[in-house]
Amino acid sequence: MTGPGSITSRFADLLGIRYPVVQEGLGPYKTVKLAAAVSNAGGLGTVSIPGLTDPDGPAVLRAYIEEACSLTDRPFAVNVPVGRDATGKVLPFSASYVGVVVDAVQDPEIARRLRMITTSAGAPGVVRDVIADSGLIHAHKVGGTRQAVRAAQDGVDVIVASGYEAGGHTHARPVHTMVLGPSVCAAVDVPVVLAGGIHNGAGMAAALALGADAVAMGTRFVASHDNTDWHPNYAQKIIDTAEGDDVVFSAIYGPSRALPTRALRELAEIEDRVDIDTLTAWKDDRLIRGQRDGEMEAGVLPAGNVSGAITDLIHVAEFIPALVEETIAVLDGVRSRVRTPSPTSP
Repeated sequence: MTGPGSITSRFADLLGIRYPVVQEGLGPYKTVKLAAAVSNAGGLGTVSIPGLTDPDGPAVLRAYIEEACSLTDRPFAVNVPVGRDATGKVLPFSASYVGVVVDAVQDPEIARRLRMITTSAGAPGVVRDVIADSGLIHAHKVGGTRQAVRAAQDGVDVIVASGYEAGGHTHARPVHTMVLGPSVCAAVDVPVVLAGGIHNGAGMAAALALGADAVAMGTRFVASHDNTDWHPNYAQKIIDTAEGDDVVFSAIYGPSRALPTRALRELAEIEDRVDIDTLTAWKDDRLIRGQRDGEMEAGVLPAGNVSGAITDLIHVAEFIPALVEETIAVLDGVRSRVRTPSPTSP
């Protein structure tokens, strides 16, 4: 601790933010207002890409970035899924979106705010050369220790270790946050952001105890008054979810965690009968229908295992400082339970 209400963090120092708290990449519908709210509160907000099949996606993402810059003068990030095609080349949509982010920071005013790009889904090496000379901090999300070591060897600046509990795309080989966190932190030297199942000070304190430099949360921020780009039905659905109601299904990059809906039953019926492009477009559409339009049965609703523990909407500006204060109180409470033998003890 460096003083009242503060936690030392290599990640926070690297990004120039007050609190080591990250809003996870969400989407495919826009998360601009939420990202700006998180950044304005002293954390790091993340702008999500508009989707995998939107033909105007790159232009839309540039507009998202510019809108975020109009809403905050503090650092924020952009999340881009990456991967290779059958020939080993970067997927066209990944290359396009990474290109938009790299091009955007050629503008000095944008570069003051857009400080980090988070890649996920595939290996970071496929786009590392493009990002390396951009001035952006490069974070990469992993679900296993071997992936973390490889990403660090590829030269990324930050590892986001996402446990199997996390919402949205998760991992074919399930490793939970309590196991993944300390394994990754011990295996790499770069700052580690831990995600999956965290929603309060106790969870953040646990992440720091496991060795993390920061925490990332998605579902907790979705259920907030500041997530005004999304339909309010989505946040209410999370609040109404009981413990254990979430399910894992086959998504675009592999398994994904979501809340059960009629759309998932429909997906199970069609996924073996249509081609991959049709299936991807269907998933993009159903994700957006949930997020933008509030269709709770026709939509696909990514959400974390932590949904069952969330019972209210938060105001981000109040939540993040309170989260850190609660974390400090938890750590102080744990320390007070430690008994040190006196010098005269036998």
